[in-house]
Amino acid sequence: MVGLKLFRTGVTKAGVTEVAPRLAEFEADVQGLVEAHMETLLSVCLLASEYGTGPVHGGRIDSLGLDENGSPVVVEYKRGVDAGVINQGLFYLAWLLDHRAEFERLVRNRLGTIAASQVLWNGPRLICIAGDFTRYDVHAVREHRRSIDLVRYRPFGSDLFGLETVASVSGGIHMARRAQRQAVARTAWDVQGTSMMEELAGAVDEALLGLGDGVNRVERKQYRAYQRLRNFACVCPPQRSKLLVYLKVNPARVELIPGFTRDVSGLGHHGTGDLEVQLRNSGDVERALHLFRTSYAEA
Repeated sequence: MVGLKLFRTGVTKAGVTEVAPRLAEFEADVQGLVEAHMETLLSVCLLASEYGTGPVHGGRIDSLGLDENGSPVVVEYKRGVDAGVINQGLFYLAWLLDHRAEFERLVRNRLGTIAASQVLWNGPRLICIAGDFTRYDVHAVREHRRSIDLVRYRPFGSDLFGLETVASVSGGIHMARRAQRQAVARTAWDVQGTSMMEELAGAVDEALLGLGDGVNRVERKQYRAYQRLRNFACVCPPQRSKLLVYLKVNPARVELIPGFTRDVSGLGHHGTGDLEVQLRNSGDVERALHLFRTSYAEA
């Protein structure tokens, strides 16, 4: 985004007017804007702002939340470049893992008992939002076994705000792509599906992971989420004759095809997304690729 140029069109006879990017005047301005629109910007439900970690730990978490997959999220903000933002965030993430009951109590008070019982503790996330990051920050993130997103912000003019993912790493031991694909058939999913459905699930997994380097996969019992800061695809366990994929694509902007695509906005289903795609064979995966790319781009 640092190299991105943004222009308004049709406002002058000259044709276009450049909208210059800038840094926020204060760090609190960034925090206030993101917290006010956190679900839209990050798909994270805000649980607490400036959350104190007690007299022993002696810290204060900028934002504490729960993402759309049920993972705990710590968000830290910096106005410009700050070499300490990652270590500070990891410090708070370690506190969070040692105070699970306290966090679940927050979730219970804000979202209810069911949400508290479904907190996904195997993938807590740290999101660092700053004016910029160094190449050393990006390298450091890739060396950690935590889920960390480095996000660069930029206000443009007086009414435009941009977020750009600089680096995104999922928690746990990182496997090679080939090993990840081979592991798909060894999950609990293969209990429900035939070998053909297992192969189909593997092809979908390969297609979604192959959309970009920043794609992270989150395993839940009811679905598998593919995430680029926010979810862009959710794949349910294979049924006997089809595989269901939910995408964050506006169904009104897609030609719906009976037996292939369906508008599920307002309907209950596992995962996130308003467009359901039904896959029955490898040909359907090819047909769905442009929808996968659209959802990935919009995320």
